[in-house]
Amino acid sequence: MKSFILLLICPLLLTCIPADSDGPARNRIKVKVVVVSMFEIGNDTGDRPGEFQLWVERLPLPDSLPFPQGYRQLRLNAEMGVLGMVTGIGTAKSAASLMALGMDPRFDLTEAYWLIAGISGVDPEDASTGSAAWAEWVVDGDLGHEIDAREIPEQWTTGYVPLRKSEPYETPLPENSEGAVYHLNPQLVNWAYNLTKEIQLPDNDEITAMRQQYSSHPNAMLPPKVIKGDQLAAMTYWHGELMNHWANQWVRYWTSGQGNFVTSAMEDTGTLQSLTFLNTAGLVDLRRVLVLRTASNFTMQHPGITAAQSLAGEKLGGAGYSAYLPALEAAWLAGNPVVKELVNNWSDFREKLPN
Repeated sequence: MKSFILLLICPLLLTCIPADSDGPARNRIKVKVVVVSMFEIGNDTGDRPGEFQLWVERLPLPDSLPFPQGYRQLRLNAEMGVLGMVTGIGTAKSAASLMALGMDPRFDLTEAYWLIAGISGVDPEDASTGSAAWAEWVVDGDLGHEIDAREIPEQWTTGYVPLRKSEPYETPLPENSEGAVYHLNPQLVNWAYNLTKEIQLPDNDEITAMRQQYSSHPNAMLPPKVIKGDQLAAMTYWHGELMNHWANQWVRYWTSGQGNFVTSAMEDTGTLQSLTFLNTAGLVDLRRVLVLRTASNFTMQHPGITAAQSLAGEKLGGAGYSAYLPALEAAWLAGNPVVKELVNNWSDFREKLPN
């Protein structure tokens, strides 16, 4: 019986062999950078783009690799050492797809940098649509307790309560966040931001008209730019002024006041959970992870309309996010210089992280 069990698990153990060991690992593809996108609408090339298409066409990522254990086929530029993937929408798919890639015996990811790049909502208090934000903190918006807002105590500002707590924003923070918050490598984040902060991002009449309606938010009325800003990741697509206030408080709570909510997305805490497990297994280096989110829409309504009206006009399946295409361009424009810098200076960055 023991021999039978060993025969079953030995193929899985091969995925944990270091890249410089003897055996199957010697033939692994050495990856320098992994570009992680969350969705693609149709084909990888040639049609209406999602988050992945510009990377495939422009970097480029010419080779397709089967990936049946994940959401979608992989793309590779073997000469550059850059691998591209689409996780699927939501934390469940992102966590599963990342774990599948991390355990794939075809790749050596031990020294790879990870660029998680996709579109998001943006807090009008911090930036305009079309902007790009490098996150240092990523906070989960799903792990918690909740009661209906119509039943919350009078003194509460929200019915959402941190996991294992009994009231909103209860202190002290738990010693183990259980995946509620991730702190990325500040040195790497600052390096990426400084490398890209002067990049001019696309602007157009449509997003100019949209941001002019946010007259009570000066930063929302500015042209798109590259900034530093933290992210709240939640499976529920929330929207509106009151939820926006909750997002700011929730991020502030979990980061002990060090983080500032700027972008709203869905997948990145799932992605980071898998990368954390893979880091513990020695298969990836969590210090090499970057999260870039670009603003396709605002997270709350402008004066004169309700949250429901704003939500109805800002969804991908309907009329479309007002800054959808500019946000895709911004992700490419801000992310590509980072990828190119890492690849072109691999002799410097293979062992020593950018400073």
